[in-house]
Amino acid sequence: MTLERTTPVAHLASRIPPSFTLGVAAAAFQIEGALADGGRGPSGWDAFVEKPGAIEAGASPAVACDHYNRLPEDVALLQDLGVDSYRFSLSWPRIQPDGRGPVNQAGLDFYDRLIDSLLAAGITPMATLYHWDTPLPLEHRGGWLNRETAKRFGDYAYAAGARFGDRVSQWVTLNEPLSVAFNGYAFGVHAPGRALLFDALPAIHHQLLAHGLGVQALRAASVVGGIGLTNFHAPIEPASNTRRDRLVAHVYDLAMNRMYADPVLLGRYPRLPLWAQPWLRAKARITDADLQTIHQPLDFYGLNYYFPVKVAMGRGQELRRTDPHHAMSRLPFRTVDYPELARTGFGWPVAPDHLGTVLGQLRDRYGAALPPVYITEGGASFPEPDSVSAPLRDAERQQYLADHLGSALAAVAPGGVAEGVDLRGYYVWTLMDNFEWAAGYTQRFGLVHVDFATQARTPKQSYYWFRDLIRSREP
Repeated sequence: MTLERTTPVAHLASRIPPSFTLGVAAAAFQIEGALADGGRGPSGWDAFVEKPGAIEAGASPAVACDHYNRLPEDVALLQDLGVDSYRFSLSWPRIQPDGRGPVNQAGLDFYDRLIDSLLAAGITPMATLYHWDTPLPLEHRGGWLNRETAKRFGDYAYAAGARFGDRVSQWVTLNEPLSVAFNGYAFGVHAPGRALLFDALPAIHHQLLAHGLGVQALRAASVVGGIGLTNFHAPIEPASNTRRDRLVAHVYDLAMNRMYADPVLLGRYPRLPLWAQPWLRAKARITDADLQTIHQPLDFYGLNYYFPVKVAMGRGQELRRTDPHHAMSRLPFRTVDYPELARTGFGWPVAPDHLGTVLGQLRDRYGAALPPVYITEGGASFPEPDSVSAPLRDAERQQYLADHLGSALAAVAPGGVAEGVDLRGYYVWTLMDNFEWAAGYTQRFGLVHVDFATQARTPKQSYYWFRDLIRSREP
């Protein structure tokens, strides 16, 4: 990919509807730092990073981007970028250190400053209540395997809504419950580091129950903003046309996509084929009342898209027990590469056309039950130096964003594969390089380069490209 291939800004801008939101997204744990400042309590991730080998190169999030102390500088970057909206997350342990009981005034004050600064800069706040940082006392009680965590989340949601509900324009209850359940509880590669495989299923249901209780709590707090949920979605393909591969692709699609969207949008879980039902050894206690709680009316639906997935029946390469991905090698199926596609620094296939496929699947599966959609995350990491002295030429990222935004717009246009989907916006992941979970600081997704030794922020060329796109839209 080269910069010269990038869709001309004026052409892409001309295809963006006037009311379409262009924004950027970030998460508290990945950027804030100040892990022991202002009364913030520890999270499950604070404990996880202490485990030997859990984080690439033993990186620490204690400082991260130091956003907690550099808030004015970062809001100035957002204002210069000209985004319509900033999707950030509230840190549950910064607001409620024990995950229950009294709230932390200093934490509330910090987010007051952020929200007020955004509004003063003409930027609409989209607040995510939960982006993976479970308060550690709750994690010690079982985390999302414990039904009580969902109830505690409802209390936290009410406290946040009561404090910020007069100024936040949009609320996301949970970010990617799939990633928490799969990476954190099934495979053990994210916090809390449990490798339970199918016994992690209660973590799915309890997160979705928390979503429903969170929606109810926000509405009880009379928030003025719209409320939604953000799910990760990926189109699932069989590695071959054999019956075995097609069957496992169907089940993988249920587990990766529909297990999270169906209860929220349709009020029921998808039914697995009989041959796959023995995998459901650990069912959460699911009642009709739970499903009614989960199935709350939503103002929008958030879609995070990064890559497609191809699967085949049969185990993958056996990994040593010390390998953090060991649990994955115990599955009766495996993922398969896309050798024909370019790859990001994370090794993810670059497949913008599959974003249209996902949007079309949402339309076909949910019809009138699908609310307006925002692509709440989309972006890519590429190898970049730790330090720069000038704006980094990141042509691959510009091409990635142009292709994915263009694909989404084409998909929902008349005659597109997802015609009829009410697509309202696209949020780039992410504003600035940050602590990328288990990958530490090895993966850089930002429009802004961060030198983690000095905290110097240097906008990349993709920042200026995105700024030009925003400015070039029709008024």
